[in-house]
Amino acid sequence: MSRSLRAALLLLLTAMIWGAAFVAQDVAADALEPFTFNGLRMVLAALTLVPVIAYRHGRQQRAAAADPQARKPSLLPRDPAQKRFLLLGGLACGVMLALGSGFQQLGINAGVQAGKAGFITALYIVLVPLTGLFFGKRPQPLVWVAVVLSAVGLYLLCMQGGFVLEGGDILLLLCAFSFTGHILVVDYVGAKVDGVKLSCIQFAVTAVICLTLAAFTEHPTWEAVKTAAIPILYAGILSGGVGYTLQIVAQKDIDPTIASLIMCLESVFAVLFGWLLLGDRMTLREYMGCAIMMLGIVLAQLPGKKEA
Repeated sequence: MSRSLRAALLLLLTAMIWGAAFVAQDVAADALEPFTFNGLRMVLAALTLVPVIAYRHGRQQRAAAADPQARKPSLLPRDPAQKRFLLLGGLACGVMLALGSGFQQLGINAGVQAGKAGFITALYIVLVPLTGLFFGKRPQPLVWVAVVLSAVGLYLLCMQGGFVLEGGDILLLLCAFSFTGHILVVDYVGAKVDGVKLSCIQFAVTAVICLTLAAFTEHPTWEAVKTAAIPILYAGILSGGVGYTLQIVAQKDIDPTIASLIMCLESVFAVLFGWLLLGDRMTLREYMGCAIMMLGIVLAQLPGKKEA
């Protein structure tokens, strides 16, 4: 199996895990406030990677012990510049992930259905290429078509009785912008550092931010935590520890356009799992909006004619 095919399969698994996570978040919203839920899930995500890092470090130590001339491995890069790059990269990823997951959970707590939340979040697929404008890169014509289609789809999906977005939809749009920043940071940092360590650091940073906000703005109880235990475990261990780490690791071995296209399938899985597990129902108008948004998302990732 080629590395690119392996990466594609890992990203498809990631999309499936993330799609199901919308259901877990929807269920948890009935018991826990958003920052408490996100803080706990990110603590679990970070802890999930600790034994993985310890195991890999142990293997490196044993390999070094077998070779007298080998340098003893260290948990963090020895070079101060590389160490600083890893830590600052983890901090930046953690801040963007805290914003994205926070806005997402706030939107779900506001009553947005799991499938609908998945589709609005997937707008980052359109937003990512558009950010090239700020770096002097002109998007291909298909990207502009994708923006228009996505705007029409978003209108059909979200607008209720006029040109006003509902509160939960606006929060999810902010989530899409935040995840756009997260993807860009991962793209810049992920190829230059250890992906598992970067992922663990970002989870720790996100957990600290969310739990701090929860301590000042929310009132969690042990009963609520126990009620939402299964969604917390799924969102923490699978969606967080496994899903985001797979994203960072897989993106190193696949073209970013193809990677983005595969990851956007999380919205399809969100609708599927929302229907299978929650019994969510959407109107024909909303399904049309989903279909048009997905068409826009796909068009945004198609390779266009290269400029001379």
